[in-house]
Amino acid sequence: MTSGDMSILLISPNKLYCLQIDVLTGYFVMQFFLDLFQQHFWIFQLCMAVFFTVTGYAVTSRILHKLMSRSEHTHFIYDKALLKAGRAPLLLSIWIIGLCISAQIILSLNANPSALRYLSLGKSLSIALIMAWTAMRFIRNLETQYIHSCVKNSKEVDKTLVHAVSKLLTISVAIVALLAMMQIFGFPISGLLAFGGIGGAAIAFASKDLLANFFGGFIIYMDRPFKVGDWIRSPDKQIEGTVEFIGWRVTRIRTFDKRPLYVPNGIFLTISVENPSRMLNRRIKANIGIRYKDGDKMDVITNQVRQMLIDHPEIDSKQTLIVNLVEFGPSSLNFMVYTFTKTTNWVRFQEIQHDVFMKILHIIKANQAECAFPSQTLYIDREHEEQMSLA
Repeated sequence: MTSGDMSILLISPNKLYCLQIDVLTGYFVMQFFLDLFQQHFWIFQLCMAVFFTVTGYAVTSRILHKLMSRSEHTHFIYDKALLKAGRAPLLLSIWIIGLCISAQIILSLNANPSALRYLSLGKSLSIALIMAWTAMRFIRNLETQYIHSCVKNSKEVDKTLVHAVSKLLTISVAIVALLAMMQIFGFPISGLLAFGGIGGAAIAFASKDLLANFFGGFIIYMDRPFKVGDWIRSPDKQIEGTVEFIGWRVTRIRTFDKRPLYVPNGIFLTISVENPSRMLNRRIKANIGIRYKDGDKMDVITNQVRQMLIDHPEIDSKQTLIVNLVEFGPSSLNFMVYTFTKTTNWVRFQEIQHDVFMKILHIIKANQAECAFPSQTLYIDREHEEQMSLA
């Protein structure tokens, strides 16, 4: 017999009884906690839901931060726009999922069918709102990234068209989201569309000015008579300035005295609009008069002025160029200078026009002529002059 067997045989009955008591006590304690855990298992589930929600939020936030840092070094605008658009909705959706799971755990204790139905409705509504929010943010960020990329790469971009497409897509997403939410709440979309056909006329009549402004903005976006940054003016209205913003209801124009002018878009459907920003050249037109006694020098002066304009580096000689005697004025012989500059910049045009006028003055002076000014010549009869002197 081994020493181990001998030690078992040497255990006293009292010790064996105490060992049995300890085993039974441990069993009952374990059974108590097991029953308690089964009865309150929802608390464990709730703690696990909170833990995984917080962990998922932290991990996702960290991953998105690294992806956004890497996207800044790429030339693709879609990944940047998608990451910036999806970050906030994705993080919010993690909290919503955690909240819905926690609410479902708590509501499952009472087994309330109506509460669970409302919870399911809330989850569907949250999904629709988050998807619509993500799509709108993506459209807005893609618009911003596209314009920034074109400006950075010195590419010409029509900001008005980009804004129009962005707004149309945003409105489309909003309409789809609204119809989806109505479907979630159980509203029949077919009945709504039928009601829209009946009540559309009344609504359109009540909001005709608003619709006129909306369609006016739509026509501006489609026809593009002007865009943001253009200088426009209307001969029909006191409208002149630089276009700063084109909305669906109003267009904001900055006048030359730096005041904002808000014009309803419906007005542009009924007035003519001039867009000087799209001119190809700027025109110099002036009538210059010399004295009648310098009339024999008119041919020389006009020929020299014409040649000066042809040789001028800022004058577009391919356009109409006229330097001719046009009028016998009351006190001067007037010749017309009619030409076009290459630049369309207003400030630069003023500098060129100044230079042209100064050169014309030098030509007139070099030919021993002078510019005329309003004057009168008084002829006195000689006999009348003698009578005046005797008197």
